[in-house]
Amino acid sequence: MARTRASDYDDKRRAILDRSAELFAAHGYDRASMSRIAEACGVSKANLYHYYRDKDEILFDVIRLHLEELLEAVEAADRPGLAPEPRLRSLAGALLEAYRDADAQHKVQINHLGLLSPERQAELKESERELVRLFSEAIAGVAPHLAGTALLKPVTMSFFGMVNWHYLWFRPGAGLTRADYADLVTRLIAEGARGIVEEGVPEVRVVGG
Repeated sequence: MARTRASDYDDKRRAILDRSAELFAAHGYDRASMSRIAEACGVSKANLYHYYRDKDEILFDVIRLHLEELLEAVEAADRPGLAPEPRLRSLAGALLEAYRDADAQHKVQINHLGLLSPERQAELKESERELVRLFSEAIAGVAPHLAGTALLKPVTMSFFGMVNWHYLWFRPGAGLTRADYADLVTRLIAEGARGIVEEGVPEVRVVGG
């Protein structure tokens, strides 16, 4: 007979993921055994196995849930009918807010995704690509001459370079707010992208086209 799930199963599973993310981020994935994860979560090793069969599965779920929450936040904030720059600002603000209290999960995504199996990496990278697609579309809105060029992706990834590493220096209450930083990043990307002269932008060449 299958074991019945407790009513708080999902809450306990989320607590395990949150504590595991902190452990992976602070000490590295390789040093976090199932025994150490169980101890950090305040449960027995046997109880931990009731929720996860191995730490690879925990790592996958930490990153999967983090990416799902980022996508949900950004998609909910997207307003394609807005003027291009306010739309990009809305997306940037939503992403930075989604990063709030998720530094550990963010570090794990950046540093440890490559430790998963190719199949699991492929699933997670699909979510990453969807995030890139949304921002690429918004950036093409503020700089239409970049649409369809080889520079759109580098400009988009430059945006992510600014927001993905902000946790290294950003301190709440010490200077910029998240909203301020969203404004700054939006202006830097919008004005910088518009400043790339069209004749200096290489076109994308489609092989066999």
